[in-house]
Amino acid sequence: MSQNLIISEETISNRIYFIRNQKVMLDRDLALLYGIETKRLKEQVKRNISRFPSDFMFELSKDEFANWRTQIATSNSDKMGLRHAPMAFTEHGVLILSSVLNSDKAI
Repeated sequence: MSQNLIISEETISNRIYFIRNQKVMLDRDLALLYGIETKRLKEQVKRNISRFPSDFMFELSKDEFANWRTQIATSNSDKMGLRHAPMAFTEHGVLILSSVLNSDKAI
């Protein structure tokens, strides 16, 4: 994948979900957009957790995860390959996330 690849607005808007009465993006989608592994994204969040108050980022509950799965309407497996509940980032959380990630796309 080229470092100069421009991501369309439609691609991004298709990865925005409405959870807890707010628009959020999930860790796996943000990792893909930033060109890093979800595992690395979560590591950086945990190392910088004080930058992510609950109105910037939260982990999905089991019910929220189930509802999210119905929003995307795809699932061949029970957890869609996820071992841990996804982290959801609000708009402010996405901005902070880009400041703690060490990837060309995040910078």
